[in-house]
Parts: sequence; C-alpha cells; structure tokens
Amino acid sequence: MSIPSLDIRRFTHPTSAEDRAAFVRELSETYREWGFAGIRGHGIPDTLTNAAYEDFEAFFGLPEIVKKRYHVVGGGGARGYTPFGIETAKGAQHHDLKEFWHIGREIPRDHAQADVMPANVWPDEVPGFREHGYALYEALDKLGSNVLSALALSLDLPEDWFADKTNYGNSILRPIHYPPITTPDVPNVRAGAHEDINLITLLVGASAAGLEVLSRKGEWVPYTAEEGTIVVNIGDMLQRLTNHVFPSTTHRVTNPPGEAARQPRYSTPFFLHPNPDFLIDALPQCVTDDNPNRYAEPITAHGYLLERLREIKLA
Repeated sequence: MSIPSLDIRRFTHPTSAEDRAAFVRELSETYREWGFAGIRGHGIPDTLTNAAYEDFEAFFGLPEIVKKRYHVVGGGGARGYTPFGIETAKGAQHHDLKEFWHIGREIPRDHAQADVMPANVWPDEVPGFREHGYALYEALDKLGSNVLSALALSLDLPEDWFADKTNYGNSILRPIHYPPITTPDVPNVRAGAHEDINLITLLVGASAAGLEVLSRKGEWVPYTAEEGTIVVNIGDMLQRLTNHVFPSTTHRVTNPPGEAARQPRYSTPFFLHPNPDFLIDALPQCVTDDNPNRYAEPITAHGYLLERLREIKLA
C-alpha cells in the first residue's frame, strides 16, 4: 500500500482543461481513500525550506533557560515556544516527546480577530528566524489555498469558495524538535496517534522517517515523502464540513529503533485554519440518505479549536 503523490502544476498550470479536471478527480479520490496525499510541483524553493530549518534547529539548540523566555504563560501555546513534555495526544497516557514553536498570521492589532489571534513572538538569538519562518508560512498558505480550490471543485463548489473563509484564518506554522531518545523502553512516543484539528495540514521537509498513517484496513503504513514532496492531509474541521466525505486520518510519529533513536528529528507542519468566525456546518451535498449528517449543531472554527486544545492539554 502506498499513498499517492500528485503534481499540483496540473491544477495551477494545466496543459489542458481535461488534465486539470483529472487532477481534481484524482486528488479527491486520494483523500477519500487515505486522507493524505503527496503534493509535488509546488514551487516552494529548497533554499527557503533549508534556511528556515537551519534557523529552527538553531533555536532548539539554545539553552533551555533561553528558550523558556519565549514561552507565553497562559497563552495556550498559540504563539512562541512550547516546552518539552506538555502536549499530549487525546486519550494518551503519556505526553509527546517534542518541543515546538508557533508562528501565526500577521494581522493589524486593531483587526476584528486580534483578540483570538495574538501577535507573533520572535527569538532575538536567531536573526533569520522571523524572515525565513514567515516566508515559509506565506508559501505554505498559498499552496494550501490551491489545494482547497481543487477540493472545492471536487465538491461542486466554486473554485474560490474557501478564499473568503480562510483569508484571515488562524493558521499556524509549527517547527517541531523531537530530541534524541536516550532512555531505553521509554513509554512515550514522539507523537501519539491523533488527527489534526484544522482544515488541512501541509508538512514540509521532515528530517527523518517516523510518520505512520492508519489505513482503512487498520494497518499502520509508514510514509516518508520523497524529497521535494509536501505531505498534505485532511484535518477534523474539513472532515466535519464534508460530513466525513474527506476523512481526517489517524497518524503518529513513532520512535525509531536502535541507534537511530539517538538522533534528533525535526519537522514543520503548517496547520491551515478557517477564519475564527467561520461556521463549520456540513455541506448539503455531503449529506445523503447513505451519509446522514453526523453533527447535530454547527460550531465556529474558534469554538472548535478551543474545544480540541483543551483535549490535548494546550488550553
């Protein structure tokens, strides 16, 4: 079993209308089956990805006392640094083996959503962190918008249907550091089995194997994307919006065996969210006799986010 990869240039720069339509159909089929897809031809340069990763690694290499200066107490991890040992997968007994940073959307501080989308925090000790981190944020935001446009067409919606529902989305870029595992038989895993909260997640440049996806047959399928491929998966908000037509698939990051566990792992997912006031209500075309509406009440994106953050001990 393998998760397909598709070249998004067939959608953004198609050679024919027929091939563009075929891309939309193939992307939809891949997500209906897996909830995951590899995206090639995205145009995000390796130079940007590599520069951002160098800055992220430089930050995580700082002394603990320095990193903790950027932990926003009471902020629920929305911006800045979240130390090792806090986030815990829903229902898990042990915390994840990771520390991370959150970069959010830059908006005017008098914006209507400023009360739920705080200002970014930037580390003084790593000069390029802000420049490269936010450039990667914007590049992944653009790519995510293209993926959503293709999915909109597959749902018989206008191509730009998501545009005014995500233009002020509370999206997050999360550089993650999984430190070396030096204790044998540790009960924790790097990231416990979970589903993502948001609309879609874009994962760029994971530095090592470990990601596993739960297939519909109940088997864990290792998924390490080829170089230059960005992993894009469905989150719970899009699953709810489409009444599970597009499933939010359970995935995890396992601990590597033997000496490989002594090496750190870095990855950077981009969690694409709708605008905080967007009402998540099942699309009528996704509710049928065979697939009745699974949700009694709609909920705002921000309300759903808070609900889920409490479950994973970030709020």
